[in-house]
Amino acid sequence: MQYKKADAKAYAQINLKGIWAANLTPFDNDFKLDEGAYRANLKHWMLDLKLSGLFIAGKQAEFYAMTLDERKRIIDLAVEVSNEVGDRNGLGRCEIMSSCSDTNMDVVLDLAKHSEKVGAAYIVVHSPLLHFGANTDDTIFEYYKYLCDHLDIGIAMWNHPDCGYIMSPELCASIAELNNIVAIKYSTDRERCKRLTELAGHMIHVSNPSEDEWLDNMIEFGWKLYLCSTPPFLLQSKADQRMNEYTALALAGEFDKARVVRDSLNPVREAFKNSKPHGKPQAHAKCWQDLLGQHGGLVRRPLLQLTEAEREAVAVAFDSCGLKV
Repeated sequence: MQYKKADAKAYAQINLKGIWAANLTPFDNDFKLDEGAYRANLKHWMLDLKLSGLFIAGKQAEFYAMTLDERKRIIDLAVEVSNEVGDRNGLGRCEIMSSCSDTNMDVVLDLAKHSEKVGAAYIVVHSPLLHFGANTDDTIFEYYKYLCDHLDIGIAMWNHPDCGYIMSPELCASIAELNNIVAIKYSTDRERCKRLTELAGHMIHVSNPSEDEWLDNMIEFGWKLYLCSTPPFLLQSKADQRMNEYTALALAGEFDKARVVRDSLNPVREAFKNSKPHGKPQAHAKCWQDLLGQHGGLVRRPLLQLTEAEREAVAVAFDSCGLKV
């Protein structure tokens, strides 16, 4: 690691910024990890799209459909490619945040210690899945405290309605005081995000994965971190980087110009959203990747593949959206 545990917050305040994307994992026709395709995607995201960082092995990446060894492997490959790419001609490294989320604490710790060993910059851990209504603040606080007590790496919290509850801003703020908590991916409404920013924005980065709200969050809340989802590489190409452009304008205080660029992406956003079949988000996103010239591939069970008719509808929407490739 490039920092000591006691310095995790300070390091993240300086370095954990910009646009971070959550990877999709390309599986081949035999449903095996396509390492060559994955490497090519990583290099495209790092070099062509100039993303600040990557969130590896999360829900978008289908971690729940992988073995523990496969999860470690995609973390390893991301760190390897980041090391190969290096400083990117002064832009800085594309840092790696590995998702260690799991229902089993031993698996979380195994993945986290592996991430520390191979050189990931940070880890992210989803709030625990709690059964029988056991979603007490004490339980969740102790969960993250235990992780902080046993790990040196900077940890990002992650809370999403999928786990059955929303952590209150007050609970998140109390956890934010722990030594190596550096950020939160807070997948909730803007009022909670605003409140948490007021309570803990001086200690950690607060972020939400909604690209639709990213510009407003920068302007209203002063956010400097987009953490993170797939739009950074699905709404952009090497030839068309309007998300990067409006982000840079906003960070420079050019808010009116940023809004113009942001709004110009509306046809792309609408084409992407309106072509998404119900219940098939990853398969749809991978099809869109293929149309962009990236490597999408298949999804693993229990997810469903797109039908041929659905793929054709996505292609029609893509061709009409105005995204340059």
